[in-house]
Amino acid sequence: MTVLRLFLALVMFPHGAQKVLGWFGGPGFSGAMDMFTKMMGIPYLFALMAVLTEFVGPLLLIAGLATRVAALVMAGEMVVAVALVHLHNGFFMNWSGKQAVEGFEYHILVVGMALALLIGGGGKWSADRVLSRRT
Repeated sequence: MTVLRLFLALVMFPHGAQKVLGWFGGPGFSGAMDMFTKMMGIPYLFALMAVLTEFVGPLLLIAGLATRVAALVMAGEMVVAVALVHLHNGFFMNWSGKQAVEGFEYHILVVGMALALLIGGGGKWSADRVLSRRT
C-alpha cells in the first residue's frame, strides 16, 4: 500500500502543481480557476475543490495522512473529470495528437489506485498507521 500511495502521489502532484503553482507549464491558480469557472462553467467552490484535491491530496498521500479521505476525494474528482470532459473522447489517451482532449484510461487507473488505498489504507509506513497505534 505504501508503494501504491507514493506512486499515486507522484502521478497526481504535477497536475496539482500545474494548477496551483504554474509549474510544468501549467496555468497557475488564477488560470486554472478561470478555466474551470469561466470556460467550463464550474461553480467556484467545486473548481477550488478540484484544484486543492490535485495539490493537497498528493501531499497527504506522501505523508500517508488521511490516506482514505485523500483517495476518496481523488477518485471522485476523476469520475467527475471523465463525465464532464473525457468520456466522449473514448478510452485511449491522445497518442496520435488528433483529439482535442485525452480519453479516460488515465482516470480509470487513478480511480483503481485510489479505491485500493480507500480499502487498504496508507500502508506500513504512513502517518495514519502511526496515529492509529497511539489511540
